[in-house]
Amino acid sequence: MTRRGASAGQGGFALLIVLWTLAGLSLLVSIVIATADAGLRGVYALRSAAQLQDAADGEVWDAVFHVMDHSAARWSTDGRAYVTRVGGMEATLRVRSEAGLINPNSAPRPLLAALLQECGATREQAASIAANMVDWRSTAQTDRAVSQARYLAAGLNYRPPGGPFQSVGEVGLVLGMTPGLLQAVRPHLSVTQPNDPDARQADPVVRQALRRAGGPPVPPPSASENRPGSVVVDVIVRDGQGGQATRRAVILLTPGTHAGAALSDMVHVVRLRS
Repeated sequence: MTRRGASAGQGGFALLIVLWTLAGLSLLVSIVIATADAGLRGVYALRSAAQLQDAADGEVWDAVFHVMDHSAARWSTDGRAYVTRVGGMEATLRVRSEAGLINPNSAPRPLLAALLQECGATREQAASIAANMVDWRSTAQTDRAVSQARYLAAGLNYRPPGGPFQSVGEVGLVLGMTPGLLQAVRPHLSVTQPNDPDARQADPVVRQALRRAGGPPVPPPSASENRPGSVVVDVIVRDGQGGQATRRAVILLTPGTHAGAALSDMVHVVRLRS
């Protein structure tokens, strides 16, 4: 091989190495760019999610402010939808009063039995379950061993705790309660409603249960306005690009406050969840 041919061969080999090196660098750069792009998209998604969550939390308090407003612009607590715009996002809010619901922690046995009957239980079944509900929440259970034995005989490995129901779902643990009956009675119960049910704001089932149980009397409007009440606030915030955040808060409103008062003085958040 001549010197020129050898030199040309070495030059071609060197060129091949350079081309492979450039190809490798191009691939590496592409991987870095793709990784960076994915990282940026992830950061953007996290930021958008945080903004949605913050907006949803803020809208809960916005709803409370409008409910406490004593002007003509005050929001209704009948569950109607209110739509607002916040930071380029759309929020849909609904506020429902719990004034017409029955609290299983404070309702008397006749009212619990009447509600169970209205929801499909027989008279005997309703009386038995109502008695068990009172036994569940009672702090003065005289014979816990007997109560334990009753639940064990039914194939249950627990007994009444001797304390208030922590949720409506917990009512389903009461001896004699069935899933179907719990499903029927659930919409009419609230463990955060601090008062006797207000017949004016109750649904037909609760009103009939109140009539069947013989009370309590309907309070005058002025008295209703001067006692604490609980409301459920549901919020959905959408960013218009497929992202959304939801909140449900059960809030106890204290009496004697106004929209200009500090929110911390107006409300107590009983439960806040997404």
